[in-house]
Amino acid sequence: MRPVPDLIAAARRGGFHQEVGFSIDPERSGRGFVTVTGRVERRHLNINAVVHGGVYATILDTAMGASVVSLLTETETTATTSLYVEFLRAAQEGDTLTARGEVLRRGRHIAFAEGNLTGADGRRLSQARGTWYIWSADDPPRTHPAMASSAESRV
Repeated sequence: MRPVPDLIAAARRGGFHQEVGFSIDPERSGRGFVTVTGRVERRHLNINAVVHGGVYATILDTAMGASVVSLLTETETTATTSLYVEFLRAAQEGDTLTARGEVLRRGRHIAFAEGNLTGADGRRLSQARGTWYIWSADDPPRTHPAMASSAESRV
């Protein structure tokens, strides 16, 4: 088992979550769970002057995906394969958002995670579940059976 990744170093590398103004909170993160925070700015609002649903999805995907990353070995990587987000309450400009993602189960190639998004008052604004595919540089290359038979027919 490897140590929890250096989330501060990971946060410094940047990425989409930082482009939209969110950051990983290493003090409230660990093996299998990650907290991401950010303040709602004008650019996060939709035409109804409340936070756009894509902002909720982004902060939740970041928290849950990072929670999966915290369980990977050095040769593994992961990507979101499904994300289901429920929007419970609207956030406004100036609100502080906090998303906490947690791995529910990690298998060899699939991880399941859940996340909750809250406002500064602790009220839940959104909840999400998702799956992440995990692969490793150590995995043998796989050939689809149809590809193998078509390759043989060309020989």
